[in-house]
Amino acid sequence: MFLTISTTGSAQRPATDLGFLLHKHPEKAQAFSTSYGRAHVLYPEADARRCTAALLLEVDAVALVRRGKGKGRGGAPDAALAQYVNDRPYAASSLLAVALSGVFSSAMRGVCNARPELPGQPRPLRIEVPALPARGGPELVRGLFEPLGWAVTAEPVPLDSAFPQWGDSRYIRLVLDADTLTLAEALRHLYVLLPVLDDAKHYWVSADEVDKLLRAGEGWLPAHPEQKLITSRYLSRRWSLTRQAMERLELVRLAEADDSEVEDIDNAVEEDAGQEEKPTPLAVQRREAILAALRVSGAARVLDLGCGQGQLVQQLLRDPSFTEIVGVDVSMRALTIASRRLKLDRMGDRQASRVRLLQSSLAYTDKRLKGYDAAVLSEVIEHLDLPRLPALEYAVFGAAGPRTVVVTTPNVEYNVRWESLPAGHVRHGDHRFEWTRAEFRAWAEKVAERHGYHVDFLPVGPDDAEVGPPTQMAVFETATVKEAKAA
Repeated sequence: MFLTISTTGSAQRPATDLGFLLHKHPEKAQAFSTSYGRAHVLYPEADARRCTAALLLEVDAVALVRRGKGKGRGGAPDAALAQYVNDRPYAASSLLAVALSGVFSSAMRGVCNARPELPGQPRPLRIEVPALPARGGPELVRGLFEPLGWAVTAEPVPLDSAFPQWGDSRYIRLVLDADTLTLAEALRHLYVLLPVLDDAKHYWVSADEVDKLLRAGEGWLPAHPEQKLITSRYLSRRWSLTRQAMERLELVRLAEADDSEVEDIDNAVEEDAGQEEKPTPLAVQRREAILAALRVSGAARVLDLGCGQGQLVQQLLRDPSFTEIVGVDVSMRALTIASRRLKLDRMGDRQASRVRLLQSSLAYTDKRLKGYDAAVLSEVIEHLDLPRLPALEYAVFGAAGPRTVVVTTPNVEYNVRWESLPAGHVRHGDHRFEWTRAEFRAWAEKVAERHGYHVDFLPVGPDDAEVGPPTQMAVFETATVKEAKAA
């Protein structure tokens, strides 16, 4: 992974001032340890007329996998080959952006104690990146950099020059030229836009990434025409973080337009003003009800079948009584998001030993799922076509056979209480059906009878006297569990 920064100068204003700005002496080759390998800074040329600093990042593929606890690129589980055979060591990405901020941190902040007048001076700059993944192609690259004052050359890299008929790859050779920017501005542009173009990050995106984005984007991001795309991609399309960042960027824009401070704009409500207590979301109530049922059952080893983005797995991990938690989903994308949510790549060994994420279809038997104390099917069955339910029933209750099974599903009768839901519509476009309380009870009782379970029914959410609760829950238990609870 390679990047060069070049500038030109004269005897009165030598190009070697770049060494002062970067805090790296042109006559030395220096190396720095990073979390994923080693970064080298060297100067292929350095004289008064022209100076070039090069950053070479050697990525340790094994260290990258080990730090990810074997989850592969982006924390994706079950991707053994992709852990080692990928573009991470070669193509500029968030790995290079992190190395830039670590190796050139003072330069990025615009700090130079030895020559304090230098950071604020624009200078001729040329930045070259030989291999840059560009999801969106050369047009997007130009759309991101040109509004910032860069002249952009984005040359697609062919898949194989020996076979031109194969076409171009998703990589480009990038050259940026500018005369009106400071080095600090240039580095901040790269820090944000390299991972945006790659559209992937190698680490968990947490709330503090919003602050990092706003710091690096100060002075240019609020007015950028592609602000929304930059914000969404930089924050790995996490909707809540993207919305938070967009709101703060809008405050900055308004403050700049009004020539005032952000604090003066964002003062409509006093900090200690009383606020109405918000009702607990139904999803939270559902998870709390599931956890309560699992605790009562005495389960220690739990399957979350159809775990989606891992919200329930996250809750289970907070309770040490659950010693083994397995999240299962057919969607690799969902498992990748779950892995990031759980921060598996940063989790301690003891905690990591309690959790696994598996790709599997609930319509087929899977011997990896046998022998667990409990299984949860939370808002899962309604996503299957009705003819496929018998296959799920056998895979879960027959083949896997956990001692306790917790199933939740929407109560269609309650839909009339949702003012925003048109009459006759299901709650989610992917729902194949939604059952009444009687229909769910009839299905659950037949399943229990066929597989030797006893089943109890519990409401989740406000239990309306006329239409019942918004979510209905069935708790299936074997005779062994019922006897243990009675004792």
